Amino acid sequence: MPTDHRRARMFLDRLFQGRSLDELGHRLKPKHHEPAEKVPRGFRPSLEGLEQRWQLLATRPETRGELADPETLRKMLSYQCSAENFIGTVKLPVGLAGPLRVNGLFAQGDYYIPLATTEAALVASYSRGAQLITEAGGCTAMLLNEGVTRAPGFAFRNLREAGRFIVWALSQMEEFRRAAEATTRHGKLIDMRITVEGNHVYLSFEFTTGDACGQNMVTLATEAICEHVNAHAPVRPQYAFVEANLSGDKKASAQSFLTVRGKKVTAEVILPADLVGSCLHATPGQMANYWQMSAIGGVLSGTLGVQGHYANGLTALYIACGQDVACVAESAVGVTRFEVTPQGELYAAVTLPNLMVGSVGGGTGLPSQQACLDILGLAGPGKAAALAEVCAGLCLAGELSIIGALCAGDFAHAHRCLARAKPARQPSDSPFDISKTLPVGVPLGRFRQDQAVAAQAGAS
Repeated sequence: MPTDHRRARMFLDRLFQGRSLDELGHRLKPKHHEPAEKVPRGFRPSLEGLEQRWQLLATRPETRGELADPETLRKMLSYQCSAENFIGTVKLPVGLAGPLRVNGLFAQGDYYIPLATTEAALVASYSRGAQLITEAGGCTAMLLNEGVTRAPGFAFRNLREAGRFIVWALSQMEEFRRAAEATTRHGKLIDMRITVEGNHVYLSFEFTTGDACGQNMVTLATEAICEHVNAHAPVRPQYAFVEANLSGDKKASAQSFLTVRGKKVTAEVILPADLVGSCLHATPGQMANYWQMSAIGGVLSGTLGVQGHYANGLTALYIACGQDVACVAESAVGVTRFEVTPQGELYAAVTLPNLMVGSVGGGTGLPSQQACLDILGLAGPGKAAALAEVCAGLCLAGELSIIGALCAGDFAHAHRCLARAKPARQPSDSPFDISKTLPVGVPLGRFRQDQAVAAQAGAS
């Protein structure tokens, strides 16, 4: 990255701080002394393995207690297909946004949305947007398309060999489908695209994956296709890879933006001017003006699509609901559009072509994540399409709220109020035991009454 002379000089002055160039060079050299002990491998959680790994770490007992707490240890086997070399779990605060009314092809009703985040003001903002949408009668949401791609690459000696391979591959679609679908009950091979670059051939296979996000599913299916190629192709590739970085996996790409990767969803809402004023303290004209300027800003900065902060809501929802969080890199791409209607109302829409979400598989079966999906009513088979439409509604809520705050001049104030306060400490003599949760079946009012009685008893 280029930098100007003055800034480079300032950086070097800060870097050296009285040290010579030789001293800095020594810090950067490879060091060949005996390394620290390797982390003991473990593909399935066990108390023995956990103990061995914690023995490596020179940490306080409190550190271990935070990660390997009793509840985590009790449910340890639940994490056996989620993380190798297990040492515990990380806890994040989960806030509730909503209700969000979605009038979708698959999602119907008012949804309370759990969001796991450490960013103050995020849940409040999405909740405000969701309630605004609900007060207007809800957003209309539609699943438009779906498909997950995996793109193996094959290298040949020359373009002539690549051409012969392509002719053969075009005749093998049914064989490719048979090989792929033998690996999965739910995945279906629906299309294949061919890209040639010199003596390299990319075969982009597109699958439907049922109610799973499907990343692992399509990898295994494509591996089976590659095995068929190795066994039957009249021209053997010199080498091949099951994924040659053409699928758009876990990265924003123009290809996925223009087609689909995962689920393509759109959502819209029409908001009366008085509702925009009372809820967002702005006017439809101000909101549309901001969108126009932000669209030009997106063009000037070279972004894919035009949107404010899809990544905020999607990341929080993905963590809470057991989705592949790295897929936010591609999922948080899309277009937001605001217009003033002839009646003076605000038309708002979002379109997301790359939502990678599932209601089964992956992290959706983990205890906390399953609980969050249960809150949504979207756990298990048959719910992935509805989850995608809810995601679109959530992004629409976030766009309305943040742009409203920017138009009303409340953006910095909200973060100042909600993010700058010092966290309260739990008093050591508090009657509320934070290691215990609200007992199942006990009403909150009675729980608070019991706590009050306990407090009085403690005072006496």
